[in-house]
Amino acid sequence: MATNRLVREAKLAKLPIAYVGRRMAGRGRRILGGSPGDIERDIQLRTAEHVFEVLGDLKGCAAKVGQMTAVYRSLLPFDAAGPEWAELAEAVGEAMGRLQDSVPPMLPALVHQVMAANFGPEWRSRFRVFEDRPAAAASLGQVHRGVWRDGREVAVKVMYPGARIAVESDLNMLRGVTGIIGAVMPGADVRAIVNMVCAIVGDELDYRREAAHQQVFADVYAGNERFSVPNVVECADEVLISEWIEGVPLGHLIASGTPDDRSRAGLAILEFVESGKERCGLLYSDIHPGNFLLLQDGRMGVVDFGACARVPENFRRIVFEIGDALYNGSHEDLEMALRTHGFVRPGQEFDVRELAEIVSPFLDVLLRKDFRLSPEWMREQVAAIAKIRLSNVFRQMTLPPELTVVSRAALTCMGVLCQLRTEGPIREEFLNWWPELAEVIRRYEARDTAPGVRRIPPMRAGGGRPGQ
Repeated sequence: MATNRLVREAKLAKLPIAYVGRRMAGRGRRILGGSPGDIERDIQLRTAEHVFEVLGDLKGCAAKVGQMTAVYRSLLPFDAAGPEWAELAEAVGEAMGRLQDSVPPMLPALVHQVMAANFGPEWRSRFRVFEDRPAAAASLGQVHRGVWRDGREVAVKVMYPGARIAVESDLNMLRGVTGIIGAVMPGADVRAIVNMVCAIVGDELDYRREAAHQQVFADVYAGNERFSVPNVVECADEVLISEWIEGVPLGHLIASGTPDDRSRAGLAILEFVESGKERCGLLYSDIHPGNFLLLQDGRMGVVDFGACARVPENFRRIVFEIGDALYNGSHEDLEMALRTHGFVRPGQEFDVRELAEIVSPFLDVLLRKDFRLSPEWMREQVAAIAKIRLSNVFRQMTLPPELTVVSRAALTCMGVLCQLRTEGPIREEFLNWWPELAEVIRRYEARDTAPGVRRIPPMRAGGGRPGQ
C-alpha cells in the first residue's frame, strides 16, 4: 500500500514538471515558425492525456472528477473562442470523462476477501447466485449482480479494499494539481470542482449512512407511479446490498432520445430532487446521468444515495429572502439578504450590481411558463458572466458551509437538465414545491404591470425564443 502511494505521488509530482517542459518546447517551436494556435492545442491535448493517465490511479476520486467533468464540460463556452477551441474541448472532455471507467475491476479473489471480511467465511450462503464479474463500476467500488437467498435479484456494491485510507491521501494530491487540470479545461473553475469533490467524497465512504438514506427514499416512494428506489437488503461497512432494478441509463437518452422523452426525463429529475426534500427531509445531490434509469414501465429508477444530506433548517428562509430581493427588491435589499445569510463576510467590500447583472438572465427560468434549457443557453450565460469579470465579485463572496451540498445539487441538476435540453413547464414544477417563491413571482408579475416600475436586477432586452 505504502509503495503504491509513493508511486502515485511520484507520478503526480511529474505533472507540473512535464507541463513546464511542454511550454518550453512550444516556445522553441514558435521560434522555428510553428503556428501558435496549433502548438497551444497540442500542448493542451498532451497535458489532458497525461492528466488522465495519472489520475486514473486515484480510483474513486478520479471517477468523481470524471463524473462531474462530464456534466460541466458541456456547459462551458469553449466555442465562443472559435471552432478550434470547441474541438479541443471535446477532446479534453473525452479524456477526462474516461476517468469514470478508468478503474480496473477487482479480481474475484479480492472481492471474495471483502465479502468474507464483512459477512464471514460463509457469506455465499446468503446468495443463491453471486456473479464474480462486476456489472458496473461505482466511484469507490464496483457493483455485482446476484440473487438473494429469498429469490430477489440484488445489486451488491463492494468498496475497494483500503479505500478509506487511500482517499484522504488522494484528495490531498488532487488539491495539489488543480492548476494543471485547469490548464486543460480553459474557462472551468477546476479548483471549486475539486474542492467540492473533497467535501463530499468522505460521506460516500460511509455505506451504513448511505443505506439509511436510501431506505428512507425507498419507503417514501414505495408504490409510486413515477419513481422507483430499490430497497436495501443488507449492509456492512464495505458492502451495500440493494434490490436490483433494470433500466436504460439516462446517458442513452441524452445521446439519442427524442426531445419529448428528454424533456420528460428532465422534469422528472427536477420533481424527484424537489419532492425528496419535502417528503424525506433529504436532499439528493449526486445528480448525474449514471444514477437515473428509465424503467420498462415508464418510471424513473434512482440509485446511489451516498451524497444525500439533511436540508439546512433555514434553507427555505434563505431562498425566500434572497429570491424576494432579486425579483421585488433593490440592490440594497439584495446585498442585505446576502450579508444576513453569510454569503458576504462582515466588512467585506461587495459589488452587488455586478452580481445582479450576473444572475439576471437566470431569473427568466421562473418568469416564463415554458422554458428551454440547453448547453447552448448555459454557455451563453457563462460567456456573459466571464465578460463582466466573474472572478472579482465571487472573490468577494463565500458559501456558507452548510449550503455546500445544496450548491452541488443545484449546479449538477441544472447541468443535467441542460444536457437533456429540457423544455416545458420548468417553472410550474419548481414552484409547485416552493409556495414562498410562487408568491414572490406573483407579486413581481403584479408590480411589473404597473407603469414606471423598475425591475431589479435589470432583465435582458431583446426577443427570441427563451433558452435558444
